[in-house]
Amino acid sequence: MNAPLEAPLGIGIIGSGFIAHFHVRSWQSIRGSDIVATQSRSLDRARELASYAEELRVGKEVTAYDDIAALVRDERVDAVWVLTPNHTRVEVVRAVCEEVRSGRASLRGIAVEKPLGRNLAEAREVADLVRGAGLRHAYLENQVYAPRLTRTRELMWARGASRSGTPYLARCTEEHSGPHSAWFWDSEAQGGGVLNDLMCHSLEAGRFLLTPPGHDPSAWLTPVSVTATIASLRWGRERYAARLAETHPGVQDYRTTPSEDYANATYTFVNGDGEPVIVEAMTSWGYVGAGMRLSFELLGPEYSMSANSLSGDATVFFSRDLEQQEGEDLLEKQNAEQGLMPVIADEPAAYGYVAENTHITRVFADGGQPAESLDSGVAVTELLMAAYYAAETGTVVHFPVDLSDYVPAVARKAWHPRTAPAAKEATA
Repeated sequence: MNAPLEAPLGIGIIGSGFIAHFHVRSWQSIRGSDIVATQSRSLDRARELASYAEELRVGKEVTAYDDIAALVRDERVDAVWVLTPNHTRVEVVRAVCEEVRSGRASLRGIAVEKPLGRNLAEAREVADLVRGAGLRHAYLENQVYAPRLTRTRELMWARGASRSGTPYLARCTEEHSGPHSAWFWDSEAQGGGVLNDLMCHSLEAGRFLLTPPGHDPSAWLTPVSVTATIASLRWGRERYAARLAETHPGVQDYRTTPSEDYANATYTFVNGDGEPVIVEAMTSWGYVGAGMRLSFELLGPEYSMSANSLSGDATVFFSRDLEQQEGEDLLEKQNAEQGLMPVIADEPAAYGYVAENTHITRVFADGGQPAESLDSGVAVTELLMAAYYAAETGTVVHFPVDLSDYVPAVARKAWHPRTAPAAKEATA
């Protein structure tokens, strides 16, 4: 007789927004774990997400909660995914860890969505809370699990680096026309603008590509310096600031106090071979194209790779005579429904969510520690804060640098680039 299968790992989802639905979709391709519970401050939203999980058959009798402690104490919940807005990150993780520390609940692990905190102090607090509760932990950075990166990185290191030397330059970008939810546009709630929102992806993707398989990027790459630029390019213009105010009432006035919608940073590291290497990261909320664009390049002495998400799996064409409803059925952050458009057939798989959640659930089930841990999240946050500081001061920031108490001016709503004297002179 065949040995009986172990019960699937029970997953509790905390948060009910866009990213939570993306994660739930990914479970259609994951074995060995089921979604058993959902939580949101709104019980109706938690129930909607639970129904969505049942509709996709990634969980049965999924229980909805509006209380975090109740979800964590649910006997069917073995691990939790924290997918709530940035400004709630610390309080949510504290609530989870308190249940575990008190003995009222037992978990095999906790996974926390990017970024780990709005600043370095928050990121460190999240990691300390989880370690204090004795939990295994994962940092949910999907791009380092994306097949376009994992496979090409494997080939670059096996066929290129092994024969001609380690790679020396990674260029990574992420661009789209702006976030879905209002809180992303609130620089205090989000912790900044596009640098904090998207560069966490591009930076970690760059570190991943420059690090040999099986090694920790934080151990292989020692940061040396960073220069950076942030700007308000699109959403601070009168027309688009007015549109933003109409779409998301109550959000700060982007004409005077915007979040940055453009950011670039150049990081210099020394790699494990003692060679200088560079990550160039660029992110934007001002890209208007078919939809979200992710691009990656890796350069080495005798090899290179490039990938672009908008190459898609197929293309479709709809003429101007077709009346189309707006949607995101072709790809994330879709901006058009007519003309020649790319199609990404399985976005959760293409963007890395399937591989990410498969890996983490299997490691948690085996009692192990995922490689992309909360320590990775802390390291990324520290590097992001250094970029903000470099952009604010217009200097080259050299490591090590103490950013323990630093909060970017953007996040304090003290960044006013469009009312600065230079801006006034430029428009005079």
